[in-house]
Amino acid sequence: MKLELEPISFENKSFSYNIYDNSNHNPAEKHQKWHYHPEIELVYVNNGSGKRQVGLNLSNYNDGLLILVGSNLPHTGFTDYFDDERKEVVIQFKENFLGDSLNEVFEFKNIFNLLKTSKKGIAFEGDIKKKIGLAMLGLQYETSFQKVITLITILNDLSKSKNYEILNISNYNINGINENERIRKAFNFIKDNYKTEVSLENVAKEVHMTVPSFCRYFKSQTNKTFIQFLIEYRINNALKLLIQSDKDIKNICYECGFNNYSHFNRSFKKINLISPSDYRKKILNSQLV
Repeated sequence: MKLELEPISFENKSFSYNIYDNSNHNPAEKHQKWHYHPEIELVYVNNGSGKRQVGLNLSNYNDGLLILVGSNLPHTGFTDYFDDERKEVVIQFKENFLGDSLNEVFEFKNIFNLLKTSKKGIAFEGDIKKKIGLAMLGLQYETSFQKVITLITILNDLSKSKNYEILNISNYNINGINENERIRKAFNFIKDNYKTEVSLENVAKEVHMTVPSFCRYFKSQTNKTFIQFLIEYRINNALKLLIQSDKDIKNICYECGFNNYSHFNRSFKKINLISPSDYRKKILNSQLV
């Protein structure tokens, strides 16, 4: 996927606020695009499962999503289908949306630290997810002034939460992509070759490392083994084909680099908690509503 800069319009407001649902969305375009923007992004999906591709992290979520994506941190969209019950709320704001207050006012210290950490990507779980989600949905009924106060309260509550996962080991923003030539080459090798047999020897040679050194390096950068990452990359491409095409599932399996249909089914279900055929049915049913 080509990495794109996404321009965000604030229309004389302190932050951008959008709700997507069954009548207001374009999942094929929004979900697949690999993009970044200087603005920080807070996303809430009220239910369902899906994938998270944030920086070097490729993972899945269940029972909805609450995620904070820092400035210039590359990511894709988080919702690949909608139905009558599923909504997504997206808030985007600049790091200095309160001027210099975050850096200078003592009471904002926790929020300041939260936004610094967001450059790695933060996923929240547990009770805080539903609590913040309801507050984000409620913003649509508030005045512009009330919206700013509520956003500050939301960020303060998130800064005090203990139930979260940091998605990347280190900051991984657009500048980091340009500077880290070795990991970029490894990712490009996966992108260009995932449909065929990919060997550790070949990718290690591509980045001028021995296999053991490359395995340690890749795990240190992504917190996943190379094989684990490759399987997840293939599965996520299978997800796209299941959504965007009517190809036979076995053909999708082989097109995405799997040479064993049973292995494909097991891997797909392990990652997405649903079989490929049931996933396609779920998508089709949501589009018919």
